[in-house]
Amino acid sequence: MKLILLTESRAAARHIHISMPVLVGCVTFLLTILIGSGGVLFARSMASAQSVADLDELRAGLTAQKTELTELRHRAQEQLDALAVRMGSLNASAIRLDALGHRLTDMANLDDGEFDFVSEPALGGPLEPAAGPETGQVSDFFVAIDSMDRSLYDQEQQLLVLERLMLNRKLHERVYPQGRPVKSGYISSYFGKRTDPFNGKTANHRGIDFAGKSGSDVVAVAGGVVTYSGPRSGYGNMVEINHGNGYVTRYAHNEQNLVAPGDQIQPGQKIALMGSTGRATGPNLHFEVWHRGRPVNPVKYIRQTT
Repeated sequence: MKLILLTESRAAARHIHISMPVLVGCVTFLLTILIGSGGVLFARSMASAQSVADLDELRAGLTAQKTELTELRHRAQEQLDALAVRMGSLNASAIRLDALGHRLTDMANLDDGEFDFVSEPALGGPLEPAAGPETGQVSDFFVAIDSMDRSLYDQEQQLLVLERLMLNRKLHERVYPQGRPVKSGYISSYFGKRTDPFNGKTANHRGIDFAGKSGSDVVAVAGGVVTYSGPRSGYGNMVEINHGNGYVTRYAHNEQNLVAPGDQIQPGQKIALMGSTGRATGPNLHFEVWHRGRPVNPVKYIRQTT
């Protein structure tokens, strides 16, 4: 291959002869340099683009985490507010329970100190390993809730015991014979040995008699269930009531019975009208109290003598 070079200083052209192998080598060298430079630039461009993409992805992830953290804080604050409201409600309930406990204690006429709704109940037990420490506002808040829950549980247990005590006392008062079986009249014959009014002989009187006006009200001295209502030899028209706990009462010589077997009776309920049926000399109520199958003196139950 021949190259012709022209210069300003010389008019004549200069001829340079280049062989083909040399020319091919020069071209190859130039191409290698160009390709290498382009590859480096391309690689640098790709690396820069990847770094930008990674950075954008990290920014997006950080933004999402910040948003999630904000939502978590908001929900946690809402839950704390709800717990605070619940805590206030529990505290109000505890105050009401305290007031109720004091009122019930007064109503039950219990000794002072037997049910103390202000002080915590006495507790005991061996020394146990302490639980791990809990710090922070949230943990302290839950500790306060647990303490309130234990306080309410203690008050509930005291109220349950008090309720059972009052129910047992109320039941005892309902079924324990007490009071007069008549609204008007006076005791004309007592329990024990007496002279029989019909034959003049000494006899054992198993009840007490209330003399009064015919048709006067006869009332139950305790709650129970009627087990008999009708005529019986010597008693005339009689009503028998089972009060439970081994107590039975009988009301005899009635002009008219107002209840039937199976009827549930309340204390003070009118059950008959005073009369003189059966073995009686005039209008009166023959009243008997039986305990565990044996007649007992009714005077101790009516708690009043005339």
